[in-house]
Amino acid sequence: MKTLCLMVLTLLLSLTAYAQEPLVFPNQQMQDRFDALTFELRCAVCQNQSLADSDAPLAHDLRREIHDMMIAGQSNEQIKKFMVDRYGDFVLYRPPVQANTWLLWLGPLILLIIGGLVLRSSIKKRTALLHDNNSSEDTRKTE
Repeated sequence: MKTLCLMVLTLLLSLTAYAQEPLVFPNQQMQDRFDALTFELRCAVCQNQSLADSDAPLAHDLRREIHDMMIAGQSNEQIKKFMVDRYGDFVLYRPPVQANTWLLWLGPLILLIIGGLVLRSSIKKRTALLHDNNSSEDTRKTE
């Protein structure tokens, strides 16, 4: 019985260690701005999750940091610049078009063009093969 009580107490204490105090904003407009900004920024440790969606300890710290920066009066652009300086363009869901992100922006278009060319080539080969089969059948019928 003592062991069970000790295990339950340990579990309850460990759960309170993960509790985060809520971020309080002076007005709803700032809360909305915070929500939009955290959805625009990607968590640096999670696979394709925004800061708003992530439960990683780093995401909690970054949300706290963004909150403090907003309370200090910094703009969204200043906060994004801070995040990019710290973690690179990876943290932005919409990275800027620049030399090191061209492949990211043009990659889908390049893949679409390559896929179209492969499809066109495949259709041409099948059409030619079908045409050859039809002409060889016509030749056999006339003989």
